[in-house]
Amino acid sequence: MNDLQDASMIHATTGARRRALFLINGEHYAGAERVQDLLARQLPAFGWEVDFACLKPGAFAGSREARESQVIDVPMRSRFDVRQARQVTQLLRDGYDLLHTHTVRSALIGSVASWQAGKPMVHHVHGRTDRNTENPMRDRVNSTVERMSLRHALRLIAVSGHTAEHLRRLGHADARIRTVPNGVPCMPAAHEWQAPKGAWVIGMAALFRPLKGLDVLIEAMAQLHALGMPVHLRAIGGFESEQYRRQVLDAVDARGLASYVHWTGFTRDVMGELAKIDALVLPSLYGEGLPMVVIEAMAAGLPVVASASEGIQEALDEGRAGILVAPGEADALARGLAELIGDPQRARSLAKAGLQRQRDHYSDVAMARQVAQVYREVCMHAAPTDGFAEERRA
Repeated sequence: MNDLQDASMIHATTGARRRALFLINGEHYAGAERVQDLLARQLPAFGWEVDFACLKPGAFAGSREARESQVIDVPMRSRFDVRQARQVTQLLRDGYDLLHTHTVRSALIGSVASWQAGKPMVHHVHGRTDRNTENPMRDRVNSTVERMSLRHALRLIAVSGHTAEHLRRLGHADARIRTVPNGVPCMPAAHEWQAPKGAWVIGMAALFRPLKGLDVLIEAMAQLHALGMPVHLRAIGGFESEQYRRQVLDAVDARGLASYVHWTGFTRDVMGELAKIDALVLPSLYGEGLPMVVIEAMAAGLPVVASASEGIQEALDEGRAGILVAPGEADALARGLAELIGDPQRARSLAKAGLQRQRDHYSDVAMARQVAQVYREVCMHAAPTDGFAEERRA
């Protein structure tokens, strides 16, 4: 049975309904937050209701689509403020069966709260904490805090095989790791990609920050223009900082590309924006567990050019469902885009392969079903202290 058939039958799920508390940051609504939102929408079909507790209240509360879920603010005053563990402990005691954490902050608070409340903890690993910012010292601190906090988690959910292997290298027991790929809704009908009649419009969707490689894309665009390929860029999303926004805009102006770049700003309607482009590009430098926007582009039937970085390779089937290029190299990115633009038939073939791969491996229904299975394992076969014993044995 495929996921589309499964989706029509999930409401037949039986058994007592249980409750999970998602402990998240909450200041943004980007890839990881879309995973959390989609899980909250789909898990009720598998017997689980979800609420959210936000340690850094912000965009998530207003942007989420899971409106049946409650959002509770438990703001931390600083990065290592653990006083909110008391409030999260009380929330767990008041009617939740387990705690599901998603970030370094939430793992830190959750490890204390789950122990005090006597409730199991599951942690979702969306990417490599040791390579998540441009600050090596911050990455080392975050990685250390996460590694210590995860000793309290009974299960670690890795979003890709690459992420799972990274957890094993850190010394986490294989018995605790479950790989659950990110997923997005399947489009109801197949989309046949068509080459544009004029200049190509490529798109990049992200919370723009240096590790996403936007400056590499701008340089690649300049090279394409010099070759007589005047591509346009639709930049979907906001900037993490005003400093980086100014830096990028200066680079665009310096290369004479201002009239070829359209900034959309933040949007919840990612699929609507993807319908306005001819191909997706994601030039990330590092730190991608399994990027949601790549899977969304595949679901939309778009060809993809992206960095051969960690989970991106896995999503694109090692280059069989998209074009992979060396991270951080504008020349390689320009060649990859030129290859796609110069061969519409290959672009159509890659788009078709990506669409089928998304349906086979990366649906939101499959993601929720597998997370629900992790919950069942935790609640049926483990007590909150088992994680400590298992980690000691490892």
